[in-house]
Amino acid sequence: MDFIGAYSPAHLKFLLEGFLVTLEVAFISIVFSFAIGIVIGVLRYGRIPVVSQVLAVGVETIRNLPLLLIIFFTYFALPEIGLKLDKFYAAILALVIFESAMLSEIVRSGLNSIEKGQIEAARSSGLTYMQTLWHIILPQALRRMVPPIVGQFISLLKDTSLAVVIALPELMNHAQIINGRNVNYVIPIFLLVAIMYFIVNYSLSLISRRLENRYL
Repeated sequence: MDFIGAYSPAHLKFLLEGFLVTLEVAFISIVFSFAIGIVIGVLRYGRIPVVSQVLAVGVETIRNLPLLLIIFFTYFALPEIGLKLDKFYAAILALVIFESAMLSEIVRSGLNSIEKGQIEAARSSGLTYMQTLWHIILPQALRRMVPPIVGQFISLLKDTSLAVVIALPELMNHAQIINGRNVNYVIPIFLLVAIMYFIVNYSLSLISRRLENRYL
């Protein structure tokens, strides 16, 4: 093991550049998948004829596919139908598709957890369905969703490492490049990579606990 050589300024800079790509991909994917997941979850909760059934089939299909397969599809299969994406956007699209399905189930479960009595009371007081959903159901449900949603965000951040299969220049890709230069770098580099992932994910866990204690 060569810790001194592995942790040279050039290697540390190279790893940080990869980690910034990892965080950028994760952030963009979180924003879009959260927004889409809420929309799908609300639509499924509303049990709109046909729309709800079609979304249910789509969500269940995506949830039962490996994320790696979706990454391969967005990068290698889409060009066959004329849609060629850069590695960066192919990874984001794959993550958004997969995580949106996961988050939509969290949202739907959260909405279903609200007591029916509250909904009936709101409707009997003159509120419309949309007003009841927006002012009564969704605020309470979101508070209950905080822990599983943050847990899914943590999973998403870790899942960005799968984009190494399409050579996205993220953290794991840069770590492999460094390890390829010297086998004595493997343990020090992977140890540092693990610490970097841990710091971000543990920070998200602490935020989740604080929000949970604040709102529940």
